[in-house]
Amino acid sequence: MQKPRRLVVAITGASASRYGVRLLEALREAGVETHLIISRWAEANLLQESSYTPDYVRSLASQVHGDGNLGAAVASGSFRTDGMAIVPCSMKTLAAIATGLTDNLVARAADVTLKEGRKLVLAPRETPLSAIHLENMLKLARLGVAIMPPVPAFYGRPQTLDDLVDHFVGRVLDRFDVEHNLYRPYTGGGES
Repeated sequence: MQKPRRLVVAITGASASRYGVRLLEALREAGVETHLIISRWAEANLLQESSYTPDYVRSLASQVHGDGNLGAAVASGSFRTDGMAIVPCSMKTLAAIATGLTDNLVARAADVTLKEGRKLVLAPRETPLSAIHLENMLKLARLGVAIMPPVPAFYGRPQTLDDLVDHFVGRVLDRFDVEHNLYRPYTGGGES
């Protein structure tokens, strides 16, 4: 697999910011340049759900852009990236992307990713899903967006919560062809 040169990573206000933090750590370990956008509600959830601080999360990125800064480099298609991952992705953010409402930098950077034909991965974190959520996801999936809810996999026999997080983050990295050792791929099983 070939390493991407540059990725945009956004962490929004949905629960499970731990996935976004681990994604940044893994991208840093892989030597990928990252451009982070973290919303204020993501920061609030981070403090409520984990022992991570916003400063620690920012320190993982190559560059940090304020969510209100629509003049940031990642808001332009001429700023070349290999794509964007929004992990986790709130339903508000998903709806904004699905409708082209680019009133913050996360939505604008996602809009740019779409219009430039780059890879876009969304990790929506909500349950149960309403018909509105599903319609927005379907609309984006039809545009080529990878909709990846952080659903745990058990074939690798996870022993800890970190194992479950690593498996999901590894699957996100797979979408961008980033080499990693976060999970053991499924090799089949059983007899027919």
